[in-house]
Amino acid sequence: MSRRPLSCLWCGREIAESEAGRRRRYCRQSCRQRAYEHRRGLEGTGIPEDSVVLTAQEAAAVADRWFAARCAAEDVATAVAEGAEPAELAALTATLVALTKDAERLR
Repeated sequence: MSRRPLSCLWCGREIAESEAGRRRRYCRQSCRQRAYEHRRGLEGTGIPEDSVVLTAQEAAAVADRWFAARCAAEDVATAVAEGAEPAELAALTATLVALTKDAERLR
């Protein structure tokens, strides 16, 4: 049985799957530590533990990554409408996939 790849609950990177034991929630010990510090920092604030709190700079970076991904998707749509060659479409979609993988990271 093949399991769907998991993303780190802190940074969003893909987690390498191991055969034995329970599934990992974080890609590295540092991500696990940052998540713990985040949960501890929210204690007593009334903010739900599963909330993601971003600085203005982090939020802007997320918006920038999604804008780049949207532009890449528009490039693919334009290339398809103009009847681009398969090699060009393959390159554009590879760029789109890379940008969307980067965009799904929260931090």
